[in-house]
Amino acid sequence: MSPDATLERDAIARRIPHQGRMCLLDRVLHWSASAIECEAWPDPGDTHPLRHEGALSAVHAVEYAAQAMAVHGTLLAGRDDAPKAGYLASVRGVQLHRDTIEAADAPLRIRAERLSGDGGSVLYQFRVEGARGALADGRAAAVLDAAAATGGAA
Repeated sequence: MSPDATLERDAIARRIPHQGRMCLLDRVLHWSASAIECEAWPDPGDTHPLRHEGALSAVHAVEYAAQAMAVHGTLLAGRDDAPKAGYLASVRGVQLHRDTIEAADAPLRIRAERLSGDGGSVLYQFRVEGARGALADGRAAAVLDAAAATGGAA
């Protein structure tokens, strides 16, 4: 897929382990070898899978970023299917600019820039913004193959 082509929700869901309502991204707007920008239209109401005690916390912006990272990885690898299950190993320097993600924040813009990586792990810098402004930014590291990292126990 060329970097100037957009990717819609169904194609995104085929590329990440998250399915159904847990696939939080609606569109890849553009991507390059070093970065990706996605869009999401969250409904923080009763049906959002991360909603807790009546609200969708701004900390969940990290999950939006992690899914953008996963899609980016498949695009770089030239894959049309989901990669092996990985996991978010750490987040650093995260700044939450709001307490919650509200319906008024839609659409969300999720930007992730790959800082480094190899066949086993990757480090990204991310920023999630909504219509009301910045929601969260920081860095996230992911292990790409959970089974290999845990000796097959994943």
